[in-house]
Amino acid sequence: MKRKNANYVLSAALIASMLVLPACSNGSGTNNAAAESPAVNAAGNAGAQEQESFDPMGKYEEPVTVTQILSYRAPEEADALAGVTPETNGYLKDLKEQLNIDVKYLWSVPTDQYAQKFSLALASGDLPDVMQVDLATFEQLRSQDMLGDLSEVYNNYASPEMKQIIEKDGGFSLKQLTYDGKLLGLSASPTGGTQIVWIRKDWLDNLKLQPPTTVQELEKVAEAFTKSDPDQDGKADTYGVILNKNLTGWAFDAKGLFYSHGSYPSAWLKGADGSLQFGGISPETKEALATLRSWYEKGILSKEFMLANEDKISEDIVNSKVGISFGEWWYPNWPLNLNKDNDPKAEWIPLALPAYNGKPGKTLNFRSLNSILVVNKNFKHPEAAIKMGNYMLETTKPKYTDKNSPDYKGASKGYIAQWYAPRFFYPGVFDLIMETVSKAVEEGKETLELPEDFPNAGEAQAVFDNAKKYAANPKDNAAWGMWFSRGAKDGGVGFSKKIVDDGLFVLDEYFGPPTATQVERGSSLDKMRDETFMKIIVGSAPISDFDKYVEDWKKLGGNDITDEVNEWYKNNVQK
Repeated sequence: MKRKNANYVLSAALIASMLVLPACSNGSGTNNAAAESPAVNAAGNAGAQEQESFDPMGKYEEPVTVTQILSYRAPEEADALAGVTPETNGYLKDLKEQLNIDVKYLWSVPTDQYAQKFSLALASGDLPDVMQVDLATFEQLRSQDMLGDLSEVYNNYASPEMKQIIEKDGGFSLKQLTYDGKLLGLSASPTGGTQIVWIRKDWLDNLKLQPPTTVQELEKVAEAFTKSDPDQDGKADTYGVILNKNLTGWAFDAKGLFYSHGSYPSAWLKGADGSLQFGGISPETKEALATLRSWYEKGILSKEFMLANEDKISEDIVNSKVGISFGEWWYPNWPLNLNKDNDPKAEWIPLALPAYNGKPGKTLNFRSLNSILVVNKNFKHPEAAIKMGNYMLETTKPKYTDKNSPDYKGASKGYIAQWYAPRFFYPGVFDLIMETVSKAVEEGKETLELPEDFPNAGEAQAVFDNAKKYAANPKDNAAWGMWFSRGAKDGGVGFSKKIVDDGLFVLDEYFGPPTATQVERGSSLDKMRDETFMKIIVGSAPISDFDKYVEDWKKLGGNDITDEVNEWYKNNVQK
């Protein structure tokens, strides 16, 4: 469930179980937007290939070994077959039997060790045959000429299901990932990242408080959660809002609070003059920091939050120490379900971002590419990567996801999808699943009837199965987590969709690759930003240090980055 966004800083992180992004340069810093599409290029070679048979699920006569690397966590499914490892994953076994593709991991590590391990591998050039990478990593590999051309193998081997997903955006991702006529990566291009507020409704009820709708009301509720014994245990052992040392990380962070103030500290937004401006230096960001500083002084935030990462601070939710968290739709599936295990009275509900100074809180949504499939330039069978993607999409069809089907492939039989790559998700699939499953539940359906071409049917079936389990046993918090995060109209996905449908969002206008100066100076600028913001929040630096940070950011590369970003915008968006 962890989600990380690399918006302007070079990062070596892959997204842990499924995600990644696009690229740039032909010497001018932009990709060759005018190049022929891969489909056109492949068509030109059709005559030479007409006698060859291209089967998206064709089995190799001789075994083909594919090396990969893996970041993993324990299976999400409560009924996962015990003893299964990434190497014994049922999907890999079937892949070998059905396609004669033999996956070998160069290494596999827990999620929290992945970024460091991958950085070392990247530095040494010891990379696998097939990867899914983020935008910054894609650009680094591309600029070093380490990526193989996928043009012909995509056109020849991609299944209709894969092409439906990749081309849902009208060819945007194919264009963004094509350089000098070569398709160097494959990715769907969803928007995402919707921030909402998760709050303990039972604590609101205990204190006879209403759900807050403004930042000022949220502060009052958070103070009450800190000082008025919201869990009624007679102890001063709770606080208001959870935060961790990564202020704009992947969970339990300050993004939602910044957004509520109209501040988008990692994004590029269109200014009054039509140019793109960096949100990290805006006056609204300074106001958000002032709010966080006040909250820290009042004890609304944990006094030790700056020492804990996302995994560590999540224990405060699990152990009922905190009642408010900004975050995304997936929280019920972790860690809110674990909190309900420990505290049966816990009841969490989602709220819209609070308004500030009379303006509604608007989330930031991204439209950059995620989870880019790439192959090593030296890999002799790039079509194997396409076949592997086809295979996973094939196994999400209804006959493989219905537990009553003889063809069922699921965690209880040793098939752990989150350990398998490449994986592609149809843009908007979670909205589709929520609407489909909630309708079936409302109508009292005993089985979930899905068309054969329903994208990611396995996810839909899992949500439906857990909805039934939760209805039969309201104390089954694992089932509640899956249902309330993905299926319920008033749950995570349903509520987030309403936020977007109501227009309460802004888009990050820069969805290109890291610019030259971002690559060179981005990490140091990011470090300066994070250190300055943290010092201001905890009171070790005055709020006026924000103004010095803005000046330094501009002098140390920010002005150059702004010029580069706007040059890309002019060439790729404003045409």
